[in-house]
Amino acid sequence: MKSFQFSKNWILYHDADIIVVNKPSGLLSVPGRGPDKQACLLSHVQTAYADALIVHRLDMDTSGLMVLARSAEAHRHLSRQFQERQTDKTYLALCAGRPSEEAGSISLPMRCDWERRPRQMIDFVHGKYAETHWQRLTQYDGFFKVLLTPITGRSHQLRLHMKMLGHPILGDNLYADLQSLQRMPRLMLHAYSLSFTHPTTDEPMRFVCEHEFDSFMENETEHQQSNK
Repeated sequence: MKSFQFSKNWILYHDADIIVVNKPSGLLSVPGRGPDKQACLLSHVQTAYADALIVHRLDMDTSGLMVLARSAEAHRHLSRQFQERQTDKTYLALCAGRPSEEAGSISLPMRCDWERRPRQMIDFVHGKYAETHWQRLTQYDGFFKVLLTPITGRSHQLRLHMKMLGHPILGDNLYADLQSLQRMPRLMLHAYSLSFTHPTTDEPMRFVCEHEFDSFMENETEHQQSNK
């Protein structure tokens, strides 16, 4: 597992009630099982803000926006917003192929694939409702940038839905085919925007955090040109 040192650059905003961060790819949101998986975003942030409390999570390999609470009351308020789908989230991803349409919606029920955990699977009998909206932003040679809006918040929802659409996220070590996996050195999925209501002031809050895909895309372009 990649080793991280806490950086103040991760902190995008903080006040007496909340902390908004840009989580790097490869870092767990919360401690995992085993002594080698105790380092995580929460433990790093708590070195600077000891009162930080986790509200929601991102997959280890997903980068981008998360909000943490700084009190029990703020935690309850924010958690309720996520549970009741009162927050708005969008993600950016690089996906394999060329979609036949510019935008669409995926609605496929999901559940845990218990025999292959942590993988998830589509199950029309026992799965829970899951819906994702997608919009192609830019088409490249063999892959495209897409804006993803999850209507529900199932584990691995965006990763599995894009695979089922026939366009797996590049660098996905759970759902991508070998070529799509090896095309990028990390999961090309980034939590781009996050909107919620401030737990104390009730002020609408919206944060945007740009992705860091460009350097990887430049390397991919150079690799393609060198192979011509």
